[in-house]
Amino acid sequence: MKFGKEYLSQMLPEWKEAYLDYRYLKTLLKDILRFKRKAEEGRTQQKSLVRDLTLYRSFSGLQKQKSHDFISGGDIEDLFIMVKEVKGANSNVKYETKFIIPSEDATDQEVVFFNTLDYEFSKVDVFYKDKVEEVMNEVALLNKQMDALIALRIKVENPNLDMSGAVRELVADVANLATSTVSNPSTPRMPRKEQMFVIQETTIADEEDSEDSSGGVDVDKSNGGNNNFKPAHLEILEHVKINNEPETPKSTIKAMLLKDSKDKKLQFNRKQLKKVEEQLKQVFIEFHWKLRQLKRYSFMNLLALSKVMKKYDKITLRGASKSYLRAVDNSYIGSSDEISTILERVEATFVKHFCNSNRRKGMKSLRPTAKKGKHKTTFLLGYFAGCTTALLVALILVINARKLVIKEGSTQYMENIFPLYSLFAYIILHMLMYAVNIYFWRCYRVNYPFIFGFKQGTELGYREVFLLGAGLTLLSLAGVLANLDMEMEPGTQKYQTVTELVPLGLVTLVLAIAFCPFNIIYRSGRFFFIKSIWRCICAPFYKVTLIDFFLADQLTSQVQAFRSLEFYICYYVWGDFRKRHNSCRQSAVYNSFYFIVAVLPYWSRLLQCLRRWVEEKDVSQVYNGLKYLLTIIAVLMRTGFDLEKGTSWRAVAIISSAIAAIMSTYWDIVKDWGLLQRHSKNPWLRDKLLISHTSVYFIAMVLDVILRLAWLQSVVNFHVTFLHRTALTTIVACLEILRRGMWNFFRLENEHLNNVGKFRAFKSVPLPFSYYDEDSSKDE
Repeated sequence: MKFGKEYLSQMLPEWKEAYLDYRYLKTLLKDILRFKRKAEEGRTQQKSLVRDLTLYRSFSGLQKQKSHDFISGGDIEDLFIMVKEVKGANSNVKYETKFIIPSEDATDQEVVFFNTLDYEFSKVDVFYKDKVEEVMNEVALLNKQMDALIALRIKVENPNLDMSGAVRELVADVANLATSTVSNPSTPRMPRKEQMFVIQETTIADEEDSEDSSGGVDVDKSNGGNNNFKPAHLEILEHVKINNEPETPKSTIKAMLLKDSKDKKLQFNRKQLKKVEEQLKQVFIEFHWKLRQLKRYSFMNLLALSKVMKKYDKITLRGASKSYLRAVDNSYIGSSDEISTILERVEATFVKHFCNSNRRKGMKSLRPTAKKGKHKTTFLLGYFAGCTTALLVALILVINARKLVIKEGSTQYMENIFPLYSLFAYIILHMLMYAVNIYFWRCYRVNYPFIFGFKQGTELGYREVFLLGAGLTLLSLAGVLANLDMEMEPGTQKYQTVTELVPLGLVTLVLAIAFCPFNIIYRSGRFFFIKSIWRCICAPFYKVTLIDFFLADQLTSQVQAFRSLEFYICYYVWGDFRKRHNSCRQSAVYNSFYFIVAVLPYWSRLLQCLRRWVEEKDVSQVYNGLKYLLTIIAVLMRTGFDLEKGTSWRAVAIISSAIAAIMSTYWDIVKDWGLLQRHSKNPWLRDKLLISHTSVYFIAMVLDVILRLAWLQSVVNFHVTFLHRTALTTIVACLEILRRGMWNFFRLENEHLNNVGKFRAFKSVPLPFSYYDEDSSKDE
C-alpha cells in the first residue's frame, strides 16, 4: 500500500483538518518537478546537441557531487535553508523557512512549497500541544477520582474505621504510591498535580526503583522521596459526592420528587462501590483510546513530514531534508514523550485496580482486537441470497400457474394474511436500507460507530446487516410459499389451522432470536438495539443521546409495522383465524388502538425534544417538538378519515397534513441535513460536503419533498385497478422507509461534519465523583 493511502486510512476522521495535508504537498512537489523539466527542455532547444550533452554531463556531475556531499554529512544542505521558530498568536510557536542561497536558485514553486509546509507543520505542532494540555488536565481529574475510589474501597472493606491517629497511619501504610513524571528537552517537568498515579492497595508497602532523570521517568517511593505528598485518607470521602445522574425511569422520577437527591452523600456499600468502579473503568478505557489516537496522530504526521522532505530531496537534489527534519525533531511534537509515558501509567493503573493485576485481561479491555471480516459471513450471505432468489421465482411461478390473483379467495387472503406478512417486508426493507447506509458511510469515512456510541469492535458492518436481512427474507418467503402449498394441496387441507399459524410462528421465532440471551447471532448488537428501543419507550425518563432520537425517528417511519403488530394481536386473539376471518375494523378497542399505535413513535420523539429543551436550554428543540406535535395531529386526522370517511374529515386531514409536511420537509433539509445555506461555498448547500457531485444533494432534496407527499394517497382515495387497497398501503409505507434510508445518510453526514468542525472524536464519559470545592468554584 502506498503511504498516501495508508496515511489517509490511519487518520482519525474528526481530526482530518488537523493532519498534515500530505496530498496537497505532493501536488506542490509535482509542480516543482514539472517546472524543472520545462526549464531543462527550454535549455535543450536553444543549444546544439553536442554542447547540450556536454552541459548535461557537467550538470549531472555537479549534482552528483552535491548529493554525495549531502549524504556524507557535509554542510551543503545547511547553506540552502534555515528553519526558525517565531512566536505567533496566543504565544504559539510558528515555523518559518528562510532561504540562504542566492534568490535566483530558489524557484517560485519551491517558495510556495516551503510556505505551505511551514503552515502545515505549525498547525500540527500547535494542535498536538493543545491536545496534550487537555490530556494533562484529564490526568489531574483522574488522579482525584482514583484517590476517592481507594478511600471508598478502604471504607467499604473496613466500615468501622474512623480517622483517629492510628487509623491515619494504617491508611498511610496501605496507600503505596508509584508516580511518573515526564522530562524532555523542550518542555519543563510536569507539575505533581498532573502526574498519573498508580496506587498500590496492599498491606505491605512495595518499593520500586526510581529511574534517573535521563530515563525520563521518576518513581517516588511511598515512604521516602517527596515529603510533601500525602496519600489519600478516608477524610476525602467527607468532601466527595456521587454524580447521581438519573439513569432509569425510577431514578429520574426520584430526582424530580427529591430536589436534593443529586447532593446525596456516598453510601458505603458494595453495590455503590461496584457502580463507581464500572463507571470509572469506562472512563479509563475511553481515556486510553484517546491517548492511543493522539500517539498515532503524532507518529503519522512526523512520518508524513519525513516522506515529504525525502521526496523534495529526490526531485531537487537540494539536500534540505536534514535541516528541516532537525527542526522537526526539536519541535514539541517531535521531542515530547508525555503521551507515551502517561499511556504506560494508565495501563499500569487499569491493570492494577480494575483487573486484579491480570495484564492480559486488562490489555484485552484497553486494546480490543479489531473486528475482522469473516469468510463465513460472505458465504452465508451469498447462500441466503441465492435461496431467496429461488424462493421468490418459485412464488411468482406458483401465483401465475394457479392464477391465485383472480380466485375468489384472493380478497380474503389480502385482507387477512397479506397484512401479517407485510410486517416482515417493512422490517427487511429497513434493514437493507441501513446496510446500504453503512456501506456509503464507510465509503465516505463517516465515523458512524462513534456517532452512535457503539462499543469498539461490536458494531455491525454492512455485510452482517445484509446477512440478517437476507436470512429474514428467506424465512418470510419460505413461510409464504409453505402457506400457499399447505392451503392448495388436497392432502394438507386438514391442516388448515396450522397453515394460518405460520405467520405467528415466524414472528415468535424472530422475537425469540432477538431476545436470546446466548452469545449467538450478534448478541451485543441485539442487546444494544433492545436497550435503545427501551429508552425510546421510556422517554423522557432517560437522558436523550443521539442514538435515542435517531432510532425514534426510524420508528416514525414504521407506523404501518406497528399497525401490523396490532392486527396480529386482533387476528389471533379475537379473530376467527381458523376460518381466515376477522372483525377488527368493527371493534371499538381495535380502532382506538389504531389511533394510538400510529401516534406513539411521534409522541416518544416529542417527549425527547422536551427533555432536551429542559436540559440543554436549546430553543430549537421547542420548534422540533412543535413539528412532531403537528405531525401527531395530521396522523390522527388521516386515521380518522380512513376509519370514518367524511368530507369534513378529508378537509381537516389535508390541511393538517400539508402543514406538517411543509414543516417536516424544511426541518429535514435545513436543520437535519444542514443544506439550503444561501452564503455557503457551495451555493444553496453547505460549506463542507462529502460527496463531490453536488447534484446528488439537489436530487435528494427533491426526492425528500416528493416522498413526503406520499400521505396524499390516504386522503384522495387513489386506487389502482390491479392492486388491492392493502397492497397500495404497503407500497406507500415502503416509500416512507426508502425516504428514511436516504435521510439517514445525509443526517449522519451532517453530524459527522459538525464533529469534524469541533474536533470532537471521543465519547464524554461522566466521572463518578465530584468534589464540593469544585462545585463551589464553578458556581463562583
